[in-house]
Amino acid sequence: MSANDNKSTKAERDAAQQAVLDNMARLKALRLAREASMPSAPAKKKTSAKSSRSSSGKTSPGKPAEKSQALAAWLAEQRKGGFRT
Repeated sequence: MSANDNKSTKAERDAAQQAVLDNMARLKALRLAREASMPSAPAKKKTSAKSSRSSSGKTSPGKPAEKSQALAAWLAEQRKGGFRT
């Protein structure tokens, strides 16, 4: 490769990178404008996770008990089917 090829390759790469950055900036501006035009929803109160503990006594904070029960049911089904998880 000659020095001229390297310069043109670098220029193409820089132009492509600039195009990506410009597109990201445009999309961010559109997203912020859309979010600003939407009415804000009132904040929801967090519920205590203490009452929804599984049999092991451990839950992830912020996860509903439904998801942990669904996971436990799925794991039980996998064990019944002979799959080791």
